[in-house]
Amino acid sequence: QVQLVESGGGLVQAGDSLRLSCAASGRTFSSSAMGWFRQAPGKERELVATISGSGGYTFYAGSVRGRFTISRDTAKNTVYLQMNSLKPEETAVYYCAAGWFAAQVTGSYAYWGQGTQVTVSS
Repeated sequence: QVQLVESGGGLVQAGDSLRLSCAASGRTFSSSAMGWFRQAPGKERELVATISGSGGYTFYAGSVRGRFTISRDTAKNTVYLQMNSLKPEETAVYYCAAGWFAAQVTGSYAYWGQGTQVTVSS
């Protein structure tokens, strides 16, 4: 069992940066792949980035590659999403998820946080 709590969302202007954090509890965190997803109103939830349990593999959605960075700190049981050069169209609720594989689909993740709102104004 893994419990996830996101933080770090907020209201920023276009071009600004934010760092999201996801604190995990449960003994399986170090072996769990972690993903960040986002869901805008009226749209499907989509993968932003994912990282393997070891941290040795990462994958980014094409729209964020080069601007966002996913990382994890096993000692702190925390995964991060550094977001730079934010755009208004990236306004969404951002969710943290844990699963067995660093996959691109929501169905591969068994545990989800409650989400944190990110609003980017133009």
